[in-house]
Amino acid sequence: MGQMKIYDFPGGPYVTRVRMALAENNLQSLVEYVLVDLTKGEHKKPDLLAKNYSGTLPVLEIEPGLFLSECTAITEYLDNLDGKPKLTGVTPKEKGIIHMMNHRAEIELLDPFSVYFHNSTPGLGPEVEIYQNNEWGLHQRAKSVKGMHYFDSVLRKQPFIAGNTFSMADITVVGGLIFGAMLKVPIPEECDALIEWYARMQTRSSFINRVTMSNS
Repeated sequence: MGQMKIYDFPGGPYVTRVRMALAENNLQSLVEYVLVDLTKGEHKKPDLLAKNYSGTLPVLEIEPGLFLSECTAITEYLDNLDGKPKLTGVTPKEKGIIHMMNHRAEIELLDPFSVYFHNSTPGLGPEVEIYQNNEWGLHQRAKSVKGMHYFDSVLRKQPFIAGNTFSMADITVVGGLIFGAMLKVPIPEECDALIEWYARMQTRSSFINRVTMSNS
């Protein structure tokens, strides 16, 4: 297999999802990291838009001219390269539950934080944030807090988001909590199961090394 390229900006919640998936599958050596500066709006420039119509990061170049975007799709691809998935499930039951919980993590936590960021804060600056709706952003912030309470209730019954093993769904919730921390929206103190789980996630090498991954 030739070297893949990942177009990203270290530290962001969505980029974290793919970088953790790379690390959990020990694929770091197969990837060249290409910096796309979000603070300069480079993800909305023609070069990146030619690779990903949506103008979002990260983008995985599988081979010259062939690109994958969307974190779930990229993770699914990376996790199945060796035919031994670690994050996306093996049996139909596992796959179904993981994908269900992963989607819930997106719509109840990560995406609401994103809407809040782009609508009720300066976001990425006036050149990128052309339209903002503060009321909608604040509504989504409240939704994200409700989402944290939901995942706390899940983790009171099981050790991981989708059951008894670490999965893609855990990574997506990690991304959401990173976003929350960036926006100064902490985990509610009464969500002790979520707080304990997040402390465990922060000890994983894939979390610890997510920002420092680079071309060697």
